[in-house]
Amino acid sequence: MNQHPPKYIHLAPYVFILIWASGYVVAKYGLPYAEPLTFLSLRYAGVLLFMGILAVTMRAPWPARNAWPHIAIAGILMQACYLGGVWCAVKLGMPAGVAALIVNTQPVLTACLGPLIGEKTEKRQWFGLVLGMLGVGLVVANKISVIGMSSASILLAVFALLTMTVGTMYQKKKCPSFDVRTGQFIQFTASLILTFPLALYFESQTVQWTPQFFGALAWSVFVLSGVGISVLFVMIRHGEATKVTSYMYLVPPVTAGMAWLMFNERFTVTAMIGMVIAVAGVALVVKKPAAKG
Repeated sequence: MNQHPPKYIHLAPYVFILIWASGYVVAKYGLPYAEPLTFLSLRYAGVLLFMGILAVTMRAPWPARNAWPHIAIAGILMQACYLGGVWCAVKLGMPAGVAALIVNTQPVLTACLGPLIGEKTEKRQWFGLVLGMLGVGLVVANKISVIGMSSASILLAVFALLTMTVGTMYQKKKCPSFDVRTGQFIQFTASLILTFPLALYFESQTVQWTPQFFGALAWSVFVLSGVGISVLFVMIRHGEATKVTSYMYLVPPVTAGMAWLMFNERFTVTAMIGMVIAVAGVALVVKKPAAKG
């Protein structure tokens, strides 16, 4: 049985979009100073320390033992596999625009798989999903290039798309409700156990401890994971998977705006039009159906 939604649940999507969009900015700051799996291992270790302290000092409740495997599996899919896939794809030369376009087909894939967890997508929502995807395409159009892309980077981006989609649905079906502090501790423990050995085997673990790297790592631990993932979990708990993932369409437009402000990246009229279309698409997906009668 779902708990009653928190008082300010209506603000959760806006907080999530702003935080999630900043992840691409963090990657731009962090990747020049550490290899992707090494950076992510440090991020996961930081989240473990942060959430562990919160769980102990605030006496957070731990999930039932039989829920731990489900929480861990969802975490591996949504954290280790998704983030590892995206960051490694970008490191191998995939332009951020292409990565964003591939990963942000997630709402459509989630809608297609929705019947597996008992969710039905209405015609209005299907139209909104397609509209949102078109909007994302317009936003990232000027950043899309296939130059230098390898088949490995494409496979990694598709892998990230699939694992994030399956992970979201798995958590919604198997373990939708748990304390975000202890739940994240379990999820990031599992993610670190998977990611760190891969970093040891495939990477040199060389890190340049610059102020930019420290800033990117701190933001990743405390904001992206500490707040962003917690908000995502609340949204999954209290919303349909298709509606929750549809907000992903708004991430590339917001990221483009951030890149324009922080890095003076080009922000075209086409991107602005795409942003409006993406917003319209999400509105159609999340809009409550009119009451009958």
